[in-house]
Amino acid sequence: MKPTDMPKEGAEMTEETEQMIEKNCAKEPENVASPGDAKEMRVVVLTSFGGLNKLRVTKKPMPDPQEGEVKIRVKACGLNFLDLMVRQGNIDNPPKTPLVPGFECSGIVEALGDNTTGFEIGDRVMAFVNYNAWAEVVCTPLDFVYKIPDDMTFTEAAAFSMNFVAAYMMLFEVANLREGMSVLVHSAGGGVGQAVAQLCSTVPNVTLFGTASPCKHEAIKDSVTHLFDRNIDYVPEVKKISPEGVDIVLDCLCGENTGKGLSLLKPLGTYILYGSSNMVTGETKSFFSFAKSWWQVEKVNPIKLYDENKVMAGFSLLNLLFKQGGCSQVKNAVHKLFSLYNEKKIKPLVDSLWALEEVKEAMQRIHDRGNIGKLILDVEKSPTPLMANDSTETSEAGEEEEEHEGDNENKERMPFIQ
Repeated sequence: MKPTDMPKEGAEMTEETEQMIEKNCAKEPENVASPGDAKEMRVVVLTSFGGLNKLRVTKKPMPDPQEGEVKIRVKACGLNFLDLMVRQGNIDNPPKTPLVPGFECSGIVEALGDNTTGFEIGDRVMAFVNYNAWAEVVCTPLDFVYKIPDDMTFTEAAAFSMNFVAAYMMLFEVANLREGMSVLVHSAGGGVGQAVAQLCSTVPNVTLFGTASPCKHEAIKDSVTHLFDRNIDYVPEVKKISPEGVDIVLDCLCGENTGKGLSLLKPLGTYILYGSSNMVTGETKSFFSFAKSWWQVEKVNPIKLYDENKVMAGFSLLNLLFKQGGCSQVKNAVHKLFSLYNEKKIKPLVDSLWALEEVKEAMQRIHDRGNIGKLILDVEKSPTPLMANDSTETSEAGEEEEEHEGDNENKERMPFIQ
C-alpha cells in the first residue's frame, strides 16, 4: 500500500483497531498505565534486533521533562534509512533492546523542565532525539529543539531536520560548495538526495550528477543535471560528460563505491561518506553483506591522497550532536536553512504519511526503494485496520512470531538510502 495522499489530521481509531491495541497492551502489563490514566502514550517498540516482526505498537508511561528538557506533544516523526539499520542491529555499539526508535520529530511544546529557557508552552517546534522519537510524547534537551517557521507544517518539519541539516553541512561546512562546482550524489530520489538537489540549486551553475533506481527517473529528472541508473557503472558515464571528474562526492552506499568516488574526484575535490546502505540487502542483518561491503572498500593510502590533492571525509549528524558537542554548528545550519525555507528556495519533499501502527509497511517501502522523498510517521493518523493487525497483534503465547530468512524468497531486498 502506498498512501501517497493521506490526510494530515487522523480520524479517531476504529473500534477494531482499539481492541487490537488493547489486546496487545494487556500482554505487557508492566509497560501499560491503567486505562483511565491520562499519562500513558502510544509508542513504537523494537523488542529485539531483527526483521520487521520485531516492531510493535504498545503503550508506555508518559515521560516528564527533566531539568533543561522540553516536553513535546509529537505530531510527526521522520523515518530514515538509519532506522532500518538500527532495527537490524547493524550499527556500531547498538543500544540494548527493547527500545523506542526514531531520531527526529515535530510537535508542540507541552511542558518545560526546570531552568529551561527560550521556549514557551504552545511553541511549534522540531527536535532531534537520541532515540525515543516514535512516540506521542518525547522529552529532549533544549539544545536539540528549534522553533519552526510559521508557514512550515509539522509534516515538513519532521522531513526537514535530519535530511536538510545533513545535506547542508556536508555541502557547505565540509565540502565548501561554491559557484560552478560539480557534485555526485547517490540515491538522488531519497530524502537526503532531494535535499542535496534543492541546496545545489541555490548556488549558481552547480552541476549535479545523481544515481537512482530507473523507476524514479521521471519523477526526479528535473532536480538533477545528469541522472544515471543506480545499477550501471556510473564512473565512465560521468567521465564522458566531465572528463576531469567532479568536485564533491556524497556517498551513502560505501563498499565498492568508495573507490569509485575517490577516482572521480578532481584535484582539491572532497569525498564524504555519510552512510553504508550496501550493508543492508534484506530484512534482517546479513554477515555476508556486511563482510562483502567492507571487503570492497579500497584501502586508502594517505600518500596517494597527498599526491592527488584529494580530501576524504566522513559525516554523521547524530554523532556530531549527541557525542561530539556540535549543537552550535547544527543550530547555525538550521537557522540558515530556515532562512532559505522562508525565501521559498527549499521545501521538504514528503513521499507519504503512515500511522505508527503502519511502521512495518513504511519500512518495507524503503527496503523496496519505493519512496521519492521522505516517509513520515503521522502520530494522529488512523491506521488501516489490516495494517494495525499486522503491527500490533502477537501470537497466542504472547511472543512475536519469528520470520526466518529463507522462508520467503522475496525477503531479500536491495538497499535504499534516504
